[in-house]
Amino acid sequence: MISKALVVAAYQHKCELIDKVLSECDDGSQLVTFVPPHWGAQKLESAYAKKHDLRVIPIRLSGNYHLHHYPTLAAELAALKPDVVHIDEEPYNLATFLAVRAARRIGARTVLFSWQNIHRQYPPPFKWMEQWVLRHVDAAIMGSHEAQQVWKRKYPPLNTVIIPQFGVDEKHFAPIKRPPNQQKPFTIGFAGRLVPEKGLDLLLQALASLPNTRALIIGNGEQQAMLQSLSHTLNIAERVEFRPPLPSTRIREFYHEIDTLVLPSRTLPNWKEQFGRVLIEAMACGVPVVGSTCGEISQVIGDGGLTFAENDVQALVQALQQLSSNPNLCEIFASQGRRRVLNHFTMHSIAKQTVQVYTSVNELWVAG
Repeated sequence: MISKALVVAAYQHKCELIDKVLSECDDGSQLVTFVPPHWGAQKLESAYAKKHDLRVIPIRLSGNYHLHHYPTLAAELAALKPDVVHIDEEPYNLATFLAVRAARRIGARTVLFSWQNIHRQYPPPFKWMEQWVLRHVDAAIMGSHEAQQVWKRKYPPLNTVIIPQFGVDEKHFAPIKRPPNQQKPFTIGFAGRLVPEKGLDLLLQALASLPNTRALIIGNGEQQAMLQSLSHTLNIAERVEFRPPLPSTRIREFYHEIDTLVLPSRTLPNWKEQFGRVLIEAMACGVPVVGSTCGEISQVIGDGGLTFAENDVQALVQALQQLSSNPNLCEIFASQGRRRVLNHFTMHSIAKQTVQVYTSVNELWVAG
């Protein structure tokens, strides 16, 4: 597997589990992971590096989604001679094109991953790379139902399966017992980028109509100053706390501090919510969630919380009122959300499904 996302230590746990599932196969299969030393400003975290064969290789143009690539990858693959190469990248990226080409040279099967949930046409040379990759890749893992629809429309013969890129470690993200505190205001949480598409202005407007509540916002981004100013304009500044992002290994501390998590994303011409990882982390921690109908959010939440029409502040207010005024409802969603994660979104479940993809492309290749 080649993945820049694995610079985050918590995500590496999936590879440890994939390797464990592979080790149980009769043929003694194993996973080797290639990861860059950094992605943009994010340096490689190595919490799981010693638990499976994780190898750091150089990257060029780190932080550039379309043009980054790994100059030594072809030589690494030629020396390793893997049966399957999993490129954790979109079909139109240079890194994907070069990796698929290098894999085919040594006779390896190839798998890619895509979150792309908006049908887009790219200019050359990305269009040409995408078309070549789609014709030559053996299977594609889609992070969402909408992503699958996009690529089936672009290239109907593509062999696709829906598996989120990452799940949660259900032992790390777990509920804790918190003593009831009648004096503590109902705490609404958000974690993510402070950018227009995440809809934080909607959350602040809703908070203005919800007395005895507060908001805890974890993250940073281009809208932080505007949002802080808006909280003063709405006279809720004393009920809104902004904190910097937490590392992946500490984010559960945030979930244990809040009463509900809100993801009020809105669709823009070039963006809509691909998944919403914070939702499954919060649900795993027994936190009721509220999300807009943007992108994949409704599919992720299921019966684990409430949804509201995107951009509808009043609908968001009503959803939060239901939770803040009804502790029993919160308990129901906490239980259902945790159960939904255990059934669909654990790292182990995703690892098993991913190995099934590897096995299927290998069998198809042998049969062919």
